[in-house]
Amino acid sequence: MTLKLSLLPVSLFVLAACGAKQAPDTAAAAPPEVGVLALRASDVPVHTELSGRTAAFRVSEVRPQVNGIVRKRLFEEGSTVRAGQVLYEIEPGPFEAAHEQAQATLATSQAGIASLRGKAERFGELVKANAVSQQEHEEAQAALVQAQAGVKAAQAAVKAARINLEFTRVTAPIAGRIGRSSVTEGALVAPGQATALATIQRIDPIYVDVVQSSLELTRLKRRFLAGDMAPASTRVGLRLEDGLPYPHAGTLKFTEVGVDAATGSVTLRAEFPNPQGLLLPGMYVRAQVEAGVERQAVLAPQRGVARNEKGEPTALVVGANDKVELRALEVRSAVDDQWVVTRGLRDGDRLVVDGLQRAHPGEKVKPVAVTVSAPNASAD
Repeated sequence: MTLKLSLLPVSLFVLAACGAKQAPDTAAAAPPEVGVLALRASDVPVHTELSGRTAAFRVSEVRPQVNGIVRKRLFEEGSTVRAGQVLYEIEPGPFEAAHEQAQATLATSQAGIASLRGKAERFGELVKANAVSQQEHEEAQAALVQAQAGVKAAQAAVKAARINLEFTRVTAPIAGRIGRSSVTEGALVAPGQATALATIQRIDPIYVDVVQSSLELTRLKRRFLAGDMAPASTRVGLRLEDGLPYPHAGTLKFTEVGVDAATGSVTLRAEFPNPQGLLLPGMYVRAQVEAGVERQAVLAPQRGVARNEKGEPTALVVGANDKVELRALEVRSAVDDQWVVTRGLRDGDRLVVDGLQRAHPGEKVKPVAVTVSAPNASAD
């Protein structure tokens, strides 16, 4: 009886030791937890970033229309001018005299019209009574017509003299920012001179001209024709030289129909509002242009996509019975921190994004749903 009681503590110790040994085996048999993301197919705008330069919305050179000496400059260089504002004044004296002379010639021509018209009318009545000859009647009529033509010529001369006189006040053809003046008071100017008096540029709105390779443009058109992509919107974003985004969105206006033979590129023109004058003509910028809309594309987080020894993209997917599958992918472009996957992933697939080191193809895992922030729809 004493022996049996002494063996009892030993038996309990052995059973406790066996139980402690079995606990780790049970924990090791449990499938590892991995974070998965349920994928959804949707239409994804695909953007491309293109380099370009700004260009003025309108450019006008201020040029003289008459010969003369510049008497006044009536603007401040670098200021904003309005359309029709007088910029220069050319010495008007000779043109005023020419205008007055043309008016005198017109008055002289008009004075003789009344007597010639009366004579022609009288001869018209007298020729019926054979009081004057037919030749005299015709000469009176011809003199009247000649005098009327002289009046019209004098009127044209007055109009030309008035236009030349008006041209002595050189005005702004358009509204905008005017640059430096190439002449000062006392300079002799003439029509057709090589140098413009000044240049006016309208920079609100402002153009942005960007270039895209003809090869890339052809590929996009092929995909449009095949139905893989939908036409893009005309909205354009902009990034300045310092890398910061421009606060106003632009609109794509047109694409050139010709390819530059030297560069093999096509020019695209966008229009941007420029109320603060932040953009100046000739600035280097980068534009985010929407190339198209990927139809029913699957977006996969980049952290869930790896590369095999061949450099091909792959991903781990939790399939039926929570077993891990290795998928070979085909990616087309990047949207922020996600890939646009065109083959290898489908709507509803559970992509492993966390715990990749614990997921092995063919093994069972415990999937735990995770969320990923949505992209802002910008792509390269």
